[in-house]
Parts: sequence; C-alpha cells; structure tokens
Amino acid sequence: MKKVIINEEFWELFPEAQINFLVMKDIDNHIEEKDEAHFTELLKDAAKEADKFLTEESFSSNPVVAQWRDAFSKFKTKKGARSSIEALLKRVNQQRKFFPINPLVDIYNSVSLKYGVPSGGEDVDKIEGHLYLGKANGGESFFPLGAEKDSPALPEELIYFDEVGAICRCLNWREAQRTMLTEETTNAILVIEAINNEQAKRANLAIHELKNLVDAYFKTNSTIYTLSKETAEAEIG
Repeated sequence: MKKVIINEEFWELFPEAQINFLVMKDIDNHIEEKDEAHFTELLKDAAKEADKFLTEESFSSNPVVAQWRDAFSKFKTKKGARSSIEALLKRVNQQRKFFPINPLVDIYNSVSLKYGVPSGGEDVDKIEGHLYLGKANGGESFFPLGAEKDSPALPEELIYFDEVGAICRCLNWREAQRTMLTEETTNAILVIEAINNEQAKRANLAIHELKNLVDAYFKTNSTIYTLSKETAEAEIG
C-alpha cells in the first residue's frame, strides 16, 4: 500500500502549510489532436484569470511571488530555484503564450494559474515505495527533464522523494524525468501546495476544480487527500 508522508521538519518550517493531493487511476493521458484546441483555450483562459495576481508594477512585489520567495528563503535551495507558480506567472507577466503538453499537465497548469497556487504531478507507478516530502540528506539522485548527468539534491533542501531518490526538488520547483507525467501514465498523483491560511483557502478551491476537470475529461472518479500538521500522511492505494 503506497502512502504519502510529510516529514516533521517540513511542518517545523511551515506550521500553517497544507498540501492537497489528487489521485486518479486507470486513465488514458494520450494526446488527442481533436482536443488540442480545447486545452489551448483552457490555458489561455487561465492565463487571463492569473492577471488578478499581478497587481504590482514590480513583479517580485506581487504577493503570490513574494510569499513563495520568502518561503524558499527558509531552506537550502539550488541557486535560481523559484516556485512553479512564479514561473507560470512570469510567463503571464511577459504575455507569453501557453501551449498544450499533455492532458494532465495542461489541466493542473490551468488550475495553478487560475488560483495562484503551485501545482505538479507524478506517475504513481514509477514511484518506488512511499512518496515523502521532507528535508534532503544531500546526494539524493535527481535527473531533470533532458539531463544527461545527475543533479543530486542539496543537504537541507526540501524535496519530494521515494526509495530511489529525489522526485521533485525545492518543493515543486523542478521534477525528475523518472516519475514525470507522460502520455503513458495511467495512474497519477497531482499536488497543490499552500504555506499559509490565505493560500490554503485558494488551494481548497483549486483542488476541487482540479478534481472536477480531471474527472470530466478522463471519465474517472479521483480522490482528494488533504495533509496538514495534524494529519501528515495518507494511504493512496
């Protein structure tokens, strides 16, 4: 039985944090040409929604960006690492278009943009043992997309990891190609992160919209798991 387990050291840094997970089984994530326009429009509409998080002239002064930069300052990070929501909002700020990748990624990116929360996903079948979130010992193996050499985690870095190595470094900054979502993914886990109460309110709306979009598109019945300091692990099947 696979579990998601968030280690105590994470809660020591972020006692108000909440991590939402969505687990789905037996889906078909292949790209259908007939659906490309649908996902292009979904991302376009989400990018328009994301404008509400960009109210300050200075990009770094926008609350969503500033809060996550402050969060990343509390633990060891690779130089230049930023939250995934900052990367998405930066594209919006620069008026850059979003293009479909695959259905699961497109759906979680659209929700991430709409609600201003970091989101990501992994292939459950490629996770060895349980999925953990906690501080790295340092040296956990990590091959990001397109990499030909190992880029191991740093000591004290917050990472998602399993029995083999790092799955996602610096919270939801960058994921490993080993467990990334592909067209071949049939069982998946999606994540939405929040590190304070205001973010958690948006994250709760986001995870339910994520479930609705996933269930409608894949004709499935996904399951939401909400982890906090009080409930820091869950069996996901």
